[in-house]
Amino acid sequence: MSSGKGRQAEGPRWTQTWLGGARSAGVDLGTPGERLGLPAEGGGSVAGYGRRLLALLIDWLLSLLVASLLANVLAWSPPARSMATLVIFAIQAWILTGLLGITIGKRLTGIRVVRPDGGPVGPLWALVRTLLLVLVIPALVWDRDYRGLHDRAANSIVVRV
Repeated sequence: MSSGKGRQAEGPRWTQTWLGGARSAGVDLGTPGERLGLPAEGGGSVAGYGRRLLALLIDWLLSLLVASLLANVLAWSPPARSMATLVIFAIQAWILTGLLGITIGKRLTGIRVVRPDGGPVGPLWALVRTLLLVLVIPALVWDRDYRGLHDRAANSIVVRV
């Protein structure tokens, strides 16, 4: 039985590259957004996961607050309040993203949704993006530019302001 102490280093073990991703295997993927011509840092660069999740949380909590206020006034049941939260979230995400490129949460976290050329997303593509966003799964599948399937379908990207 060999203890492996005499072995030469042959590079990272397959589990290290599998768990750590392509970068840990020595593959240079560039910076997020580089393929799209976006800067690596500062305004116009791809927004990171933290800012995006914080913006989503803020938007969701605001939608929950509005739905709770409506539920108290209209005496809705808890399932109706939950559905109202989702609908309010979707409507505000669609309208604000389509018209301004930002939601309240995105504004507070300093990010916005744009086309890769920097132009506005527009109402139609914002609707596509929002419908896929509320399905959750497309938003959880990301590419190396931090674009979820909902962003890719709407040809949009979330960037720092």
